[in-house]
Amino acid sequence: MMKNVITILVAFLMTINVFSQAPQKMSYQAVIRNISNTLVTSSPIGMRISIIQGSALGTSVYVETQTLATNTNGLATLEIGSGTVITGTFSNINWAAGPYFIKTETDPNGGANYSISGTTELLSVPYSLFSAASTNGFTHYIGELYQGGIIVFVWKVSGIEHGLIASLTDVSVSSNYSNVSSQIGLSAESFRDGQTNTTSILNQSGHVSSAALLCDSYSSSGYNNWYLPSIWELSQCNIAAYIINEILGDVNGFQAGFNIGYISSTETTNNGIWMQNFHYSSSGNGAKNTFGRVRAVRKF
Repeated sequence: MMKNVITILVAFLMTINVFSQAPQKMSYQAVIRNISNTLVTSSPIGMRISIIQGSALGTSVYVETQTLATNTNGLATLEIGSGTVITGTFSNINWAAGPYFIKTETDPNGGANYSISGTTELLSVPYSLFSAASTNGFTHYIGELYQGGIIVFVWKVSGIEHGLIASLTDVSVSSNYSNVSSQIGLSAESFRDGQTNTTSILNQSGHVSSAALLCDSYSSSGYNNWYLPSIWELSQCNIAAYIINEILGDVNGFQAGFNIGYISSTETTNNGIWMQNFHYSSSGNGAKNTFGRVRAVRKF
């Protein structure tokens, strides 16, 4: 039995790196605290990492162990897929069959007596990993200038190709979620469906101004069906950011300063909002009066 399980706070989630040669790898960062909630700094630690399918209590499709060290801030950085494999094959994971969760178990003394445990949902499937496991070809691609914007993600449903398009610039450099501070509820809490969230924000009683309205009013090349992205949609933008900024440039591309966050349309259950920081490749909670950047998206 693990004693006093404490979460390992993922550096709100993660940086993805996929290499062309096998095995594929996923970079991961976590802040390590011991059972006294004290940072474990500059210390060797032992880790067991599991990729779990379906739910936090689902089936482990891949398990590995690693020995590494934390830095002076208690941050551990590792590449999942490069450790000692216990079960499964990382490159064989079917990322289309999610959701997936990452469970980390840690021995702060560097061994295999895992006394600290945390499980975090993988909020988005890395496109490069997904596409590597797919046998279907795509007509469109990430970084393509298309229908008034730039493609950040592509997928297929029943053989029909679809894509997520981001606006060519931020539609605002400083906006808050909405002028209405009261909670909307389930209709604005989708992690996936930014369009439904946006509609709920616009229809809330007393609504006058919002990041959602800025996106809903946006138009480019005759396309008017833009909306404020959900947190998963913003996460896909974050994964594609290197390619997008190579094409659009760092002025028009996604911004990645320490204190720069992008507002999503996803409301939290405690009346906050989800935001995405491109510097840390992390998503986290904010207050509705928090000001952030706004990027519009649409689908085809």
